[in-house]
Amino acid sequence: QVQLQESGPGLVKPSLTLSLTCTVSGGSITTNDYYWTWIRQPPGKGLEWIGRIAYTGETYYSPSLKSRTSISRDTSNNQFSLQLSSVTPEDTAVYYCARYNGPATEHDYWGQGTQVTVSS
Repeated sequence: QVQLQESGPGLVKPSLTLSLTCTVSGGSITTNDYYWTWIRQPPGKGLEWIGRIAYTGETYYSPSLKSRTSISRDTSNNQFSLQLSSVTPEDTAVYYCARYNGPATEHDYWGQGTQVTVSS
């Protein structure tokens, strides 16, 4: 059973960088054909795809967030991370990490989500 767990600060000041880590257990992030995704849900809004990192290490980003987003991985610890720079209160959301398993299945495993609030 694959499990994902987000970790990181719950409060970030405006203009700073939001940093989150997703620790994966029960499966390797380098296993072929899986992609590891960050998704967020602002209060009162729908899910927003932020980006993903492939089993190869290749990254893909939402065009609307690309200039501020970086996704990386630590294969020795089976983790992948999100950095979102120059945050504003509009970046306040519940942030999820998830495994993408192709178009038929899409995101089949999710973390529980972590609340991040951007406020001074």
